[in-house]
Amino acid sequence: MPEKIGVYFDQASVSPYLNAEDMAELVGRVYANECPVVKVHPRLNSEEGRKLIQEDIDAGNVDAVCICGTSPRVDWDIFDFDNVAVERVNLREQCIKVFRNPDGTMPDPNGEVPELLKMMANEYVKMGVTKLLKTNEQGSEAFDATKVVMVMGGGFTGLTAALYAAKTNHDVILVEKEANLGGKAAGMYKTFPLSYPYTEAHETGIEALISEVQSNSRIKVLTSAQLEALEGAPGKYTAKVKVGGSVEEMAVGACVLATGWVPQDTKYVEPMGYGSSKVVTAAEFEAMVKEGNMTAKSVAFVLDTRLSEAEFAAQEAAAAESTEEAEEAPAAEEGEEEETFVYEDMESYKHLPYSSELNSLVALKQANYVREKDDDAVAYIIYDHMMVPGINERYYRAAQDNPGVMLTKGTVTSIKESGAGMVVAASNTLLGENIEIEAELVVVPTGMVPTTAHDPTINLVYRQGPAFPDLQQFDGYADSNYICFPYETRRTGIYAAGCVRQPMSMGLAREDAAGAVLKAIQCINSSNHGVAVHPRSGDSTYPVFNFMRCTQCKRCTEECPFGALDDDEKGTPMPNPSRCRRCGTCMGACPERVIGFDNYNIDMIGSMIKQVEVPDDMEVGGPRFIVLACENDAYPALDMAAMRGKGWSPYVRVVPVRCLGSVNTIWIADAMSKGVDGVLLLGCKYGEDYQCHFVKGSELCNRRMENVADSLNRLGVEPERVVQAELAIDEYDKVPDMIDNFVNEMIKIGPNPFKGY
Repeated sequence: MPEKIGVYFDQASVSPYLNAEDMAELVGRVYANECPVVKVHPRLNSEEGRKLIQEDIDAGNVDAVCICGTSPRVDWDIFDFDNVAVERVNLREQCIKVFRNPDGTMPDPNGEVPELLKMMANEYVKMGVTKLLKTNEQGSEAFDATKVVMVMGGGFTGLTAALYAAKTNHDVILVEKEANLGGKAAGMYKTFPLSYPYTEAHETGIEALISEVQSNSRIKVLTSAQLEALEGAPGKYTAKVKVGGSVEEMAVGACVLATGWVPQDTKYVEPMGYGSSKVVTAAEFEAMVKEGNMTAKSVAFVLDTRLSEAEFAAQEAAAAESTEEAEEAPAAEEGEEEETFVYEDMESYKHLPYSSELNSLVALKQANYVREKDDDAVAYIIYDHMMVPGINERYYRAAQDNPGVMLTKGTVTSIKESGAGMVVAASNTLLGENIEIEAELVVVPTGMVPTTAHDPTINLVYRQGPAFPDLQQFDGYADSNYICFPYETRRTGIYAAGCVRQPMSMGLAREDAAGAVLKAIQCINSSNHGVAVHPRSGDSTYPVFNFMRCTQCKRCTEECPFGALDDDEKGTPMPNPSRCRRCGTCMGACPERVIGFDNYNIDMIGSMIKQVEVPDDMEVGGPRFIVLACENDAYPALDMAAMRGKGWSPYVRVVPVRCLGSVNTIWIADAMSKGVDGVLLLGCKYGEDYQCHFVKGSELCNRRMENVADSLNRLGVEPERVVQAELAIDEYDKVPDMIDNFVNEMIKIGPNPFKGY
């Protein structure tokens, strides 16, 4: 623990509402032994201010620094000092700027400083000092990491990733399960535009890419190969790859997963007429053109695959009516048979809950194939939504200008065989009329199913299983968070790229490959230095366990979102520090409170909460409320609200936490037994639209609320005093109402029964 804490006040951040000298005097009096250096500077974030602190560090006067002024989210580079712990006390954004008098008015900057504001500021300062006093010297988990990137998949994305990694002077192992490289791109005739002027399809260039990879001395290519197992942790993985009849073990630092996609089961497009020789999928049509077997002079591309329930019901009724008429009509003569394809049920129709822009782009590309092969041919595109974002708008306009490409929005009502071709009927068209289109061939979309949907692919030797968790939630795609960290999976060191992550074009896959490779290299370097990867990049701490008190309940190993913990035959946790993202979920899960970090632990946050002075009487001193705010979304939203002039109750004290998943019930129990009138857990959104940087933290916190209620009932405190609320980082405008509504509800409940004890 620090023995000589230097506390520095920034007068510019607290003027004109607070006097930094008064707060400095309080610290010098209360923490005379712990804080031998207490100074005030007119502007700490100046060159002179930083120099003041650095001189005290160099002279050995302080071994930890507490800076009282601006938010830790600003000036972080200025206040980054080597070899000392640094704590920031947010007096500007979350004290002065948000303070409102009990009647809701702002304090007069020229008047007397409200006692409540003084009290709030002093409590935040004491929290900051307490946090440093509970910080331990940090150990190191650095080791010599293996600087080898393994790329899974030899398609366009995998080949591109392998080349990018090799160009950064990293050795690469490329594992492809097929006998040949190239993947889906090798079977493509052309790709839609990847370069200026973005108006014409062109060759994929896959052959040149394969040749470049095969001739690169840094890349070891394994074809007809299968990853049997990947065990260990980032920086020191061992990959067991089966090639032929033998299994080879290889040292790997990180992995790029680029295994791509497979076509969806064609049973899902049977209701669209598939099964007839005149109806093919987009993937089959691509192969026909590539092989020179496409001779049709009129082709209809059907993209209407998203009927509403009302439209489906209408179609179902029409089909029933058609069946009754057919039963009453005389039997058709030989050669006059007609078959109508309709959706059998909503489930078989709604096979994927999303629609991809690739459907639109592939239809445009293949419609141009039809025209390329025959100037007199015609292509029809019937779409529900034509999605061509960004530069692809140029490609769409080029298709519109082609006299042989006909496009219309419409709802396909039937697809029938008729003589030598097909008739596609559609309603709700751009012309506002029902239409029928005759075509020699009908092309229906190919669903893209990621390889991870049905095959573990990665075969991890992890306590939590060989595959990525909860893939159903992501429709089988590798479970990265699209908003915050697109390449990260829930297995640290494994980064997804290309169509195994989400449907995408070759242009986007090329960018994806670069992003995933950079993440893999960052992970190897982080392992080499013993620090965390995103989102707590550079954090050198890791979970510390008191195994003497561990009851082998396995909650930490089961709840860790990233599989950072294995366990032995008795159930004792076996940490893998380089897998750990430092979220603290294991700390929140542990009922015995035997897990912590050197700079974030149960005792630390509990001691900070105890610095809040709780008046015995709500009528005289007012109530007190604690907000435990997630540092990733909630805390920045609080800052942004403050910077925009928003304020809230002066009875609230904000305590930042790494993630709501790290919140241990003992903190809430301690707050309640101290007399705090309510605790608001403010964190990221969870569920289908999750935005939690640690994926499961907010969701796990919500599950634990039942345990919180049990604990409060045992204390004789109403469970309603603890509330969890979801907040996105850009919802700062909602913060004041969320906090004030919570405060008002708690006041209605009345004072905490422990108040005054």
